[in-house]
Amino acid sequence: MGIFKQRLPWLGGDLQTLRDTLRPVNFPLDCGEEILIDVPAMPSGAAGSGQLLALLDRPAKTQPTSGLVLLLHGLGGSSRREGLRRMALALQQAGFAVLRLNLRGADPGRHLAAGTYAAECNSDLGPVLQRARKLCQQLANDGFAAKTALPLLGAGISLGGTMLLNACLETRHAPAAGKPVLDGLVCTSSPLDLAACSASIESPRNTVYKRWLLKRLVRQTLADPAGVTPSEQQLLCGVDGQCSVASIRDFDAAITAPRWGYRDVDAYYSGASPLAALHASRTGLPPTLIVQALDDPWVPADAAQGLADQKAPSSDWLEVLMTNHGGHNGFHGRGGCWGDQLVVRWLSQFVA
Repeated sequence: MGIFKQRLPWLGGDLQTLRDTLRPVNFPLDCGEEILIDVPAMPSGAAGSGQLLALLDRPAKTQPTSGLVLLLHGLGGSSRREGLRRMALALQQAGFAVLRLNLRGADPGRHLAAGTYAAECNSDLGPVLQRARKLCQQLANDGFAAKTALPLLGAGISLGGTMLLNACLETRHAPAAGKPVLDGLVCTSSPLDLAACSASIESPRNTVYKRWLLKRLVRQTLADPAGVTPSEQQLLCGVDGQCSVASIRDFDAAITAPRWGYRDVDAYYSGASPLAALHASRTGLPPTLIVQALDDPWVPADAAQGLADQKAPSSDWLEVLMTNHGGHNGFHGRGGCWGDQLVVRWLSQFVA
């Protein structure tokens, strides 16, 4: 698949990570077709049923659609984020249709569903995957009256990849016995061990990243259309208007874990981390590529490296690609974003 080579001036993990922020990309007008997907109440009952907003991007070319890619954003992201839109455009240019999902709590669909998302939100992703399978058939019929549905593929950026891994590991959403939830999957810079990632964000060098993430998470939570509980309000706003949640772990302990029915934050980090299942399980997973940079400032590479070093039969369904550089979903090299090009090449092999 080629080796990633960073290019000037984006040298090092931080500059690779921040490239789109420091030099914004001029994207074309967002013409995604809005699709609303009904989702049930959260498992803990903290939020009732609602809807998720997805945006369908049809292929840029006039040729028949080659497949549908379900594309998920990461923590604090949305369908509008630069990295996600750039990847979607690359897939469109290659002949794919793309379904950009806004997870529960993310703008621009914040008003449609109460609550917030988590690393394991299979009760939300189940209906999304079912709707996506129906879209695969509709897109096939629209293109050339085919009786066989298009392949359904997945691409997850950061925490979005973690969510897709967890959904695939829970096989009850599979379209048929013995058939995986997705036909192919790529996870870019995705946390496999949530506790390790939380600790990494807390390191002094990542203070700016932590503050940016917390600001977005607190804002999304306070914008909940169902409101927040008095205890949540006190934690997020404090008596003097100052948020008392000082870390991602604090946020997950106060908001994510209880809302999703976990006993505490440690139970959440353990239960929603796919690493142990990836080492042990051989069922339900599609052919999967995990892409991880050694200089990622957010996600420690140890978990992915452990999978890459594993010489078990997992190699027939799981490939781990480690790069020396690339940062967190950066991979900006000569000729554009190497990471986006890699996603296109990997998913193209599953198109009949």
